[in-house]
Amino acid sequence: MILVPLMSYGFGMDMLHFGALALILAVCAMASNMIYNHFYEMVEHRYGWRRTVPMRVLHTLGFEAFFMTLALPLTAWWLDIGIIDALLLDITFSIFFMIYAFCFNWAFDIARHRLAGWQAARR
Repeated sequence: MILVPLMSYGFGMDMLHFGALALILAVCAMASNMIYNHFYEMVEHRYGWRRTVPMRVLHTLGFEAFFMTLALPLTAWWLDIGIIDALLLDITFSIFFMIYAFCFNWAFDIARHRLAGWQAARR
């Protein structure tokens, strides 16, 4: 809601056109996140990784790199801009969502851990 009007204004493009791209990228990000997390958790389980802050940073950076391989060409094509402009746009979106994803996943893990502890205490 915040980024679309700002980026639309910044690029001088129609907000509906830009909003459609944001919606498409959001759906792609959701699907990519499910795929990436599936494989990441397989590796995490296999090697016994713990979800420490450095591992969370690695997870977040890995997802962003994975997602940008999909988002960059789509963004350049959709907005009819060059790869460098698309890269700058994707970096802007990625920084915003990387911070959001890191905080969301950390809060989710804390909530899940507390819920599991609360449920175990009730037994």
